[in-house]
Amino acid sequence: MKKLILGLLAVLLITAAYAQDGKKALKDANKAFGTYNLDPTGNKAKLKEAVEQINLALEDPEIAKDPTAWDTKGKIYNEITNQIVAVRQLGMGSLNELPNVKHPAHEAAEAFIKAYELADKKWQTKDALKGFQMAQGNLSNMGIFLYEDQDYEGAFKDFQMVVDLHEKLKKDSEKSALDAADDYNNQLYITGLAALNAGQPEAAAGYFQKLYDMKYEKAAIYEALYKVKAEEDIDAAYKYIEEGRKLFPDDVSLLFAEINHFLRINKLNELIEKLELAIAKEPDNVSLYSTMGNVYDNLYQKEAQEGNAEKSQEYFDKALSYYKQATEKDPTYSDAVYSMGALYYNKAAAMTLELNKLAEDYSKEGLKKYEKLKDQIFSEFDEALPYFQKAEALNPNDMNTLIALKEIYARKDDLEKSNVFKERLDKVQAGETIDSSYFKK
Repeated sequence: MKKLILGLLAVLLITAAYAQDGKKALKDANKAFGTYNLDPTGNKAKLKEAVEQINLALEDPEIAKDPTAWDTKGKIYNEITNQIVAVRQLGMGSLNELPNVKHPAHEAAEAFIKAYELADKKWQTKDALKGFQMAQGNLSNMGIFLYEDQDYEGAFKDFQMVVDLHEKLKKDSEKSALDAADDYNNQLYITGLAALNAGQPEAAAGYFQKLYDMKYEKAAIYEALYKVKAEEDIDAAYKYIEEGRKLFPDDVSLLFAEINHFLRINKLNELIEKLELAIAKEPDNVSLYSTMGNVYDNLYQKEAQEGNAEKSQEYFDKALSYYKQATEKDPTYSDAVYSMGALYYNKAAAMTLELNKLAEDYSKEGLKKYEKLKDQIFSEFDEALPYFQKAEALNPNDMNTLIALKEIYARKDDLEKSNVFKERLDKVQAGETIDSSYFKK
């Protein structure tokens, strides 16, 4: 019994000491923060001390029930954010002088929310609501910084909190930084955008849908909703692009989204009109000419397979024309250079299938046709070769180019060069990098 009483006494003593430490730490946090506020420039160390002490204080379960302690934490962390904004926007001071806190604006907001939830007096509630108002601006600034730093998840959390605090302030009929409709709508938009970039499409959809329902006049809303909904049903998602294009016919971003949509679903004929419009809007955009070349290239192959010689040649010529236009805009654009070679190569490869059929005909006429077609095939490979050589000079590590060169030289019975490109291909496939081109620029 005596041992039990001694044990209980020890627990009580530890608890009492813990409570004393919590109260002392809270007092020290307020004192350090007060000293810091007398001279923020010269007392940065006191801000670090305030952070250490307030976190120590809140480890005490009794102090953690005190709304004023959470309010103190909110103010301290809010000040850290103020200083970060001063450094990044005005170049005042150094981030190294500040407490090392990952998301101070968000922690400040959460502290004020805790103070609000625990408040049992009107003045405590009012202080917490003031904290919400202070936190909104800092959350917005920090969200922008995080977005610029490509920390999209952090940016989304901060932007989301700006909206959440707005709703809490409105519930208590208090002023918010998002009272103006334009400010509120813009905040919904950037929050949705951050969520989308953070890989949270469902969260993004909620913000964009609100804006869509409000007929918010921003083209990016329609593009964003398309991106989100396309993961579920690409055909149903197209309605957002369609609506957006009607409302914003001159928006280039929506136009490109529509082009990409038709590329994804392989509707080539619809693409031509869209690409022509895009080229008219951005005549120096090399990728548009190359994409148009790809469209006509695919149409050529389709017509060739169906035996429509005249139509297939028409599409072949158009594909070649657009690839050439791309290289005229940018002679170093290797994709278009390679595509011209591939255009001739694939034509020759298709003719080889016909050659194999003729090989079974040993008649005089059959042999004559065989030799004629064989000469045509080699002529097409000869047309392809300079393009592949130039493509290799531009990018010696492109596997498709190396495969094409290996095959062409093998067909030309130039086994020495064919083996050179086989060796290079093997190296690239093994993860090695080829430093210099075989065909010098």
